[in-house]
Amino acid sequence: MAHHDRPVPRLLATPLGPAARVFLIAAALLILPTYFFPLWNMTMFAPQYPDGLRLHIYSHTLEGGNGGQDVKEINVLNHYIGMHDLRQADFTELKWMPFALGVLALLFLRAAVHGELAQLLDVLVLFLYFSGFSLWSFGYKLYHYGHDLAPTAAVQVEPFMPPVFGAKQLANFEVYSYPGPASYAIGLVALLLLAAFWITWRQGRRALAAEAAA
Repeated sequence: MAHHDRPVPRLLATPLGPAARVFLIAAALLILPTYFFPLWNMTMFAPQYPDGLRLHIYSHTLEGGNGGQDVKEINVLNHYIGMHDLRQADFTELKWMPFALGVLALLFLRAAVHGELAQLLDVLVLFLYFSGFSLWSFGYKLYHYGHDLAPTAAVQVEPFMPPVFGAKQLANFEVYSYPGPASYAIGLVALLLLAAFWITWRQGRRALAAEAAA
């Protein structure tokens, strides 16, 4: 059997239908909110901070609540327990993430214009890898901050893991960590890509089945 007659290569050559192309264009547009809205929000409450200290994590910057003053307060507290200061320069992800998101959006549009199922599969795998790696990197950064404590700190605390998702009691602080609007947009991107892949895959399977029955 010739290579081009094999089912899998022929299935991957299935052209994208109108719905799949619309989903890809919508996915590219949903990348835009990641430049303007937070990916993640962290809020810390304590008796001395009844209104909470807030940290907003964007794809390209860190922003503290109260006009940026909350980051300064958090760094003062970090100093007492030996944690590193929160400095944007230490978050290398903020340097490459906006670029990576822009490249993904362009690849979505390219697949929408010229694509077949194989190209859609490529961008889906790339996007899932990017999302998984970004989440792992965020968790690792939190782990590093909570475990790399200075032994000479004024207040000695056990190494800890700040919450990636949900709420956690850390000393006298209640820490809440939840996705921001940009992360929900990325979640919608994943759903759109999966839907486009499923629709095109079914379309290709039906076409192959019709050819086999003819």
